[in-house]
Amino acid sequence: MTAPVFVADDLTAAAPGVVLTLDGPEGRHAVSVRRLRVGEEVVLTDGAGRGAYGTVAAVEGKDRLDVAVAEVRDEAAPAPRITVVQALPKGDRGELAVETMTETGVDAVVPWQAARCITQWRGDRGAKSLAKWRATAREAGKQSRRLRFPEVADAATTAQVVRLLAEADFAAVLHEEGAEPLATAPLPAAGTIVLVVGPEGGVAPDELAAFAEAGAGPYRLGRSVLRTSTAGTAATALLLGRTGRWS
Repeated sequence: MTAPVFVADDLTAAAPGVVLTLDGPEGRHAVSVRRLRVGEEVVLTDGAGRGAYGTVAAVEGKDRLDVAVAEVRDEAAPAPRITVVQALPKGDRGELAVETMTETGVDAVVPWQAARCITQWRGDRGAKSLAKWRATAREAGKQSRRLRFPEVADAATTAQVVRLLAEADFAAVLHEEGAEPLATAPLPAAGTIVLVVGPEGGVAPDELAAFAEAGAGPYRLGRSVLRTSTAGTAATALLLGRTGRWS
């Protein structure tokens, strides 16, 4: 089994031979929940591509341990970069979508308040929901042993999504009536790929028109219709395989 991953916000001092301290909530999880002991392997990451690999050198109390660093790795940003614009699902299915997309390998998630979304992010509720999405990405990144966690942007309006699509090297809207399959779409070797996943009620006609004008046509995944909380994960996996990022 690979070593467990914990988040250390600042790894600028990480180098072979250096001893780093992990405390706070992450230290408590390592000591009191995972019950790590001296000599066990562990990975510390800043979630931005740097990882410090080492072993537990000492354990203090219930929320503090020291890690003797053996190796430091800096992971370059992957190419092409894959962003999923995720319409807000009902209930906790938004966190499910973020979790599985993170585990699969998505690079960024943009919450989208689509016209047909039942869920509305307003005021304190919106701030709490966004915080949940970001916490989910962080925890799923740790669980899947990633050094670079996906970015979860602020909730976007349709106009903001249009601008994002216009700047992409390849942009697509997942749509069950799309004439072209995503499996054969021409993809860039580098740059950015942006996918739009609509709400359960579907992408509204005026939204489809605006996205098409920005260069994002409708593409289908397959014969079956996926829920909004799973479509992004399936599409991300397809693209990771096709672009060679899973090779």
